[in-house]
Amino acid sequence: MERFARAAAAVAARSATLEKVAALAEYFRTLDDDDLAAAARFFTGKPFAAREQRTLSLGGRAVVAAARRIWGFDDAALGAAYRETGDLGSALAMLVRPPQAATLFPESLTPATLAQRFGEIAAAAGKGAGKRREAILERILRASDDPLAAQYVVKIVTGDLRIGLREGLVYDAIAQAFGVEAAGVRRAAMASGDAGAVAIAAKRGTLETIEVTYGSPFGFMLASPIPYGDTYPALAEQAWLIEDKFDGIRAQAHVRDGNVTLYSRTLNDVTASYPEVAASLAAIPGRAILDGEIVAMRDGHVLPFRQLQARLQRKGVDDGLLHDVPLAYVAFDAIARDGDLLVERPQAQRRAILEQFVPESGSVLLAASTALENGGAAAVNAAFEAARARGNEGVMLKRADAPYAPGRRGKWWLKLKRELSTLDVAVIAVEWGHGKRAKVLSDYTFAVRGDDGRLLAIGKAYSGLTDAEIAGLTPWFLEHRLPEKMQRPKARSHEMPVEPQVVIEVAFDVVQESDLHESGFSLRFPRIVRIRDDKPLEEIDTLERVREIYREMLARETPG
Repeated sequence: MERFARAAAAVAARSATLEKVAALAEYFRTLDDDDLAAAARFFTGKPFAAREQRTLSLGGRAVVAAARRIWGFDDAALGAAYRETGDLGSALAMLVRPPQAATLFPESLTPATLAQRFGEIAAAAGKGAGKRREAILERILRASDDPLAAQYVVKIVTGDLRIGLREGLVYDAIAQAFGVEAAGVRRAAMASGDAGAVAIAAKRGTLETIEVTYGSPFGFMLASPIPYGDTYPALAEQAWLIEDKFDGIRAQAHVRDGNVTLYSRTLNDVTASYPEVAASLAAIPGRAILDGEIVAMRDGHVLPFRQLQARLQRKGVDDGLLHDVPLAYVAFDAIARDGDLLVERPQAQRRAILEQFVPESGSVLLAASTALENGGAAAVNAAFEAARARGNEGVMLKRADAPYAPGRRGKWWLKLKRELSTLDVAVIAVEWGHGKRAKVLSDYTFAVRGDDGRLLAIGKAYSGLTDAEIAGLTPWFLEHRLPEKMQRPKARSHEMPVEPQVVIEVAFDVVQESDLHESGFSLRFPRIVRIRDDKPLEEIDTLERVREIYREMLARETPG
């Protein structure tokens, strides 16, 4: 893994995108097939191919415990290293030393052998599985005697390389390495759900043989927010479709000849939580991949999101809950149909295809989509108010010529909501509450992602969640707390650092510059809107988004 680590460090050291791609492409060209497949997956930030739906089930505490047994450091040393680096992999790399117990036959670790060990960890099940996973992890770390290699092995395990490399750039590097078109690589990656298989196909010149893999989820296309106002210059000189924006749970539906799998924004299989939705989608003939929203709906009316929350993260749903909280799947995009991947087709064409094969029956509906004949503020705002009257969040504006671009937040899709002062953030520390909440962890310090990928605190909130939600999160935070010495530099003394896996949406009145937090900003009157179980850590808002909100706020406050 030393060569992998050096390549990762070389990518991290370069600021220009083209230079990052070139450095990675150079490394890819040197690998045999097995190492190439594994390395390509690892550089996308995942230990496994997306289509495999496997996890390591190892948290930060398990990694620290295994590393401590091998390298023999104490909490003070770990805390100092973490405060200096702000990253578990980088912190542990500073503590690598010869193992306390020497290995008679040391193992050589390569991307391919690391992938094999990951497979053994994922396969561990049944009684004693946790101990078996940790034993394999120890074996991996023991073989990582080079500090830089250890740093990136831990980063792969925790799922965040932090080298400024978006998944799409990995595909660009594969294309450059083997002299093929980047668009073909990206298309094959979406179809297969496996960066490793795509890398080998690019190397062999067989990209065109990769077919759509139903049951392999991929990233969702994202929308950029625009403010409610008097003008909408982004809509000028383009043809747009306008739809209601639903306050539900985004879901990708894979239909295969009557078999249905639903995937959340975090690409987890959530089919069991929504059986009536799956049953209705099963009526679609053939094979298809749809993008849509699961909403609570009764008698054709969308119910508030708080009613939908009763159905979230349920592994089983009884008849009573099916009756009390009926659901519907509102389909608004067709990503694949039978053997065709439709992502390169324009938005208007994908919409026409969607209307051809999705029957509106049972718990399946088609989102109403109309051409925006007049892009002026009056027409947009009228559509917005009508959507709000129907109980929806606002409106979506989609360029008629837009492709489906997973994971990108560009100007092809725009979302208009009245309140723009919200951020999706990660909880990085918690505190015990006061009064009736004295026995639960109710005060949450949260962070956005900085320019270098690190999580930077921006505020603290303790209102907005119900007592039941706070009580439910408390044991999770206790299970996933980090050593106290791993505090951020500006932490309060009684904060408990936790693994940054819980994403929440926070509303606020004002954003202002401040040296109170590492981000350089603070929020006035932050309030938790909801827990974002549907949003992965990778999609939280960034420091640049905070700067945009700040600039927009100042512009609105400036006369003239």
